[in-house]
Amino acid sequence: MSNIRKAFEQGKAFIPFITCGDPDLRTTEAAVRAAVENGADLIELGIPFSDPTAEGPVIQGANLRALTGGIKTDHIFDLVRRLREDIETPMVFMTYANVVFSYGAEKFISACSKVGIDGLILPDIPFEEKEEFLPLCHKYGVDLISLIAPTSEDRIAMIAKEAEGFLYIVSSLGVTGERREITTDIGSIVKLVRENTDIPCAVGFGISTPEQARKMAAVSDGAIVGSAIIRLLERYGQEAPVYIGSYVKEMKEALRSL
Repeated sequence: MSNIRKAFEQGKAFIPFITCGDPDLRTTEAAVRAAVENGADLIELGIPFSDPTAEGPVIQGANLRALTGGIKTDHIFDLVRRLREDIETPMVFMTYANVVFSYGAEKFISACSKVGIDGLILPDIPFEEKEEFLPLCHKYGVDLISLIAPTSEDRIAMIAKEAEGFLYIVSSLGVTGERREITTDIGSIVKLVRENTDIPCAVGFGISTPEQARKMAAVSDGAIVGSAIIRLLERYGQEAPVYIGSYVKEMKEALRSL
């Protein structure tokens, strides 16, 4: 059984996203620990990239700050290795195909397995092109996590049938970022997913408040939040982990009674 399943065994999952190296790796490590201590069920770690096409201005800014600070992929593997000394919470990487290609796909995916990364999200790889990475992910026991967008339509069933780890349901068209209202009919997407797989599904893009998280998790298996957490890092810098811990606790509390 995929380790990612553990994130969904205790009710609705709360999944925070953190860009590695923003503002520095010591802060990233403290932020991850604060999130785990306050109820995060799975951690999504972003590996910075110079052209993060799925990201809005908030996470783009985090990528720029991390890269300007000299963050390298090997530094991030070292970070995960340290975290895995005492943290068992499932962790996945979110990055872009060029990061994997430039590192060397087999070298990258084998390193993920060695340090304890459970899954890989590559938002710029269409479902139809996942075979470039899937055999290596299977070889090293790393789940290649698929995304389903509001525009997936007749492809939802096909994507769901071949899903691994969990399905990332994109709540809205466009890039990541906080939204006042999410109008996509997530329930109908999840219904079609449920008809084709028992893999858990979580909703991301645009969620920032406990009310939004609760609404999205009520019709799925969990909620993913990125930009709201990155804003805390942008605002508080090295002091951000304590605020991230409080935020994660509030968001997780909103899901507990579902």
